[in-house]
Amino acid sequence: MRAWVVENGTVRVDPCAAEPKPAAGAALIRPTRLAIGSADLARVHGGGAGVPGQAFVGVVEAVGKDTDKAWVGRRVVGEVGVVCGACDLCRAGLKAHCRQRTELGTTDRDGCFAERFTLPAANLHTVPDNVDDDRAVFAEPLAAAYQIMRQLTIEGRPYLTVLGDGRLGLLCAQVLSKLNATVRCIGRHEAKLALCEKWGVKHRLLRDVGLRQDQDIVVDCTGRADGLATAVAMVRPRGTVVLKTVDAPPGEAGAQGSALSAVVTKEINVVGSRRGPVAGALEALSADEVDVVSLISRRMKLADGAAALEMAAKPGVLYVLMDA
Repeated sequence: MRAWVVENGTVRVDPCAAEPKPAAGAALIRPTRLAIGSADLARVHGGGAGVPGQAFVGVVEAVGKDTDKAWVGRRVVGEVGVVCGACDLCRAGLKAHCRQRTELGTTDRDGCFAERFTLPAANLHTVPDNVDDDRAVFAEPLAAAYQIMRQLTIEGRPYLTVLGDGRLGLLCAQVLSKLNATVRCIGRHEAKLALCEKWGVKHRLLRDVGLRQDQDIVVDCTGRADGLATAVAMVRPRGTVVLKTVDAPPGEAGAQGSALSAVVTKEINVVGSRRGPVAGALEALSADEVDVVSLISRRMKLADGAAALEMAAKPGVLYVLMDA
């Protein structure tokens, strides 16, 4: 079996990786489409180990003991987080914060960048027939955008800025533009922001925007420490900053600390936001409410390994999809 393997900050393709066996309650999945996201790049460059990969569409080929055999043959996507269901947080309805939580494609659990991988059946969602693989593979990252809508209270017609024109920022801009709010996307790249024109979303380059502390809500999708500082400078007193990404490059902790100090003095509500409702994302894709195909920058093969990863990390590249 072919699989990606992360070792010492690099990726190699192992053509002889052992095929996993589904444990009780789990399914063996053959991916048909994969997408490289920011979390995968961070995993590799952060010095992790094992098999990366979180966004997939696949077909269930087998199931383990005590698992509904009706899953076999289904085309599925999946929740990334695997929970215990028994700890105090799970019992309190906070499974997303399970104390025993592991995640697909992290050091705790091998990911989907392989010809076969396993995931609990409880994490799976059947893909509607009218959603093709190219769109379905966006279910997991799109779900993260919809999570914001579950956390925000929209009153009146607030001014809302999505800060960042990368993968997640462009998804969030589309999703949040459906709200009863004045929404704009702010970024650093003209080519990426041009997609907003296609979707009817207001957009501007960061260098052309004044930091006037006049935004009711700022959603920081930059993944940069200075992104939080910029968001704090944009939001009004007692406004809301939603943090979607927190992977600050080394050496930027000073900007992060300064921004957090401003959060206190301006009494800003900071909302941490992470995973979201995959089922809701599939419904939106099925209803053709979000354009994800325009975010595909390149198509490659799982066997391309490091070359695919390098392509995904290039400036201007959004999503690289891979065929298994």
